[in-house]
Amino acid sequence: MITVLVVDDSAFMRKAISTMLDKDPEIKVVGMARDGQEGLEMVRKLNPDVVTMDIEMPKMDGLTALRHIMMEAPRPVLMVSSLTTEGAEATLKAMELGAVDFIPKQLSKVSLDIVKIEKDLVDRVKTVAARKMRHVRTRPAAAPRPAARPSAKAAPAPSGRPIRDVVAIGVSTGGPPVVQQVLSSLPENFPASIVIAQHMPAAFTGPFAKRLDSVSSISVKEAETGDVLKPGHAFVAPGGKHIVLDQKVSRVDVVVTDEPADALYKPSANVLISSVAQAVGKRGLGVILTGMGSDGCEGVRDLKGRGGRALAQSDSTCVVYGMPKAIVDENLADEIIDLDDMAESILSNLYK
Repeated sequence: MITVLVVDDSAFMRKAISTMLDKDPEIKVVGMARDGQEGLEMVRKLNPDVVTMDIEMPKMDGLTALRHIMMEAPRPVLMVSSLTTEGAEATLKAMELGAVDFIPKQLSKVSLDIVKIEKDLVDRVKTVAARKMRHVRTRPAAAPRPAARPSAKAAPAPSGRPIRDVVAIGVSTGGPPVVQQVLSSLPENFPASIVIAQHMPAAFTGPFAKRLDSVSSISVKEAETGDVLKPGHAFVAPGGKHIVLDQKVSRVDVVVTDEPADALYKPSANVLISSVAQAVGKRGLGVILTGMGSDGCEGVRDLKGRGGRALAQSDSTCVVYGMPKAIVDENLADEIIDLDDMAESILSNLYK
């Protein structure tokens, strides 16, 4: 039985989340708290396996409560976030502080739209509970740059033209701080372009890209149709859309599209990486990071079939070892890499 504490200042939200979770016979809600202070006291008293945490609350907000939980008694915390720019920025900060993931909610606290997240909520609670606190050891975020970019942490890029010049990253649960660590460790003269499919709502991908840009030596932006791949530039797929590549005579263009409309995830790592395979073939490097499910596996299969390479994040450094496990189990991963070594490995694999 997985025990859960629900922390939210809205009585409606507390009841809605608790009702959804209690429907599952493997989950038991052991307490509900009205603010961060009460939530922290209940964590100490009830010792729940998982906590769902609202962000904006009186007395003690969710970020402050999260800091205390991570210092005193670390455990999986899922942030319940509003679909706004402010909600996205606060959620990304929460994940830096140790939250494993987030569940988006509708703004209206009297709306029944909350039930739309039921299956996702239950799945995530079960997944993070099974992983306990196998957190990635992400480095503290650098302060946003005022003008110049921060100095790179990784070794300079080797001289000479790389064999592979397009890196496609697929990532889901627990991904934002992991992607942040990888990109912030790449040198300013990184000799390839990067395209990223992170499972994330539309309101979140813009702030996510800006946050990555502020702490990285390379340039990062949310992708738009008409963007052109360049070395040292990364493009984040907009939430609710896919990005695919279009190889021209002398350049590779980024195209933002709704198709395939029936994809399980939007953005989809499979769609992205298959597009990289078709556009640039052996010039592509696929990187599968932490996440639930197997999105990215078929895309990597396509990429490998055209001479590309693929890296998988190691089990011990994933928040959820689902997406990387899928390509490892299918013998599609050329290397299995710990998070701390991922940036260096990406760089070296451009020349293999």
